[in-house]
Amino acid sequence: MLMALHDKEAIRECLYRYCRGVDRADEDALRSAYWPDAHDRHGAYVGSAEGFMAQALPRLRSGGRGIHQISNILIELHGNTAAVESSFLALQANAATPALETFLCGRYLDRFEKRQDQWRVADRTVVYDWIEERVRPELAQDNAILFAKRQPNGARMPQDPLYAFLNAALTQDQKQD
Repeated sequence: MLMALHDKEAIRECLYRYCRGVDRADEDALRSAYWPDAHDRHGAYVGSAEGFMAQALPRLRSGGRGIHQISNILIELHGNTAAVESSFLALQANAATPALETFLCGRYLDRFEKRQDQWRVADRTVVYDWIEERVRPELAQDNAILFAKRQPNGARMPQDPLYAFLNAALTQDQKQD
């Protein structure tokens, strides 16, 4: 029972790392969510997870806004494999058309595998349940204007405040050792 809880939490952490990887264009976080031989069916893309990352990362790094939320994570453990269904909400605007907001809802259907005591995605199918696109001219504005006093703002790696926060936490931890 305790091992099952540990395994399920490791799977949830992996899903969260995936979202961080996409939202922050953090290649290490994104890679840590997939096994090197993983397969991904992601919208129009069907192929290796490596191929998915190779085409997604340049687009993510080019700018735009994006946030993914994951919920309703249902995990069925079967030894060293797991069938995982998780719901996602994603808001996206890319650098090429910053005023076009895309709202997506769907589910990740993932086969996770545990190898060398790590859980990662071995096979993913993205199921799309909802899409809404709308033009929002204000999204094309600079962050200082768009968010005004609401600072700091989210960004891609390494400019996102998360990375300074993580470095400060690591430095503090090292001082305590």
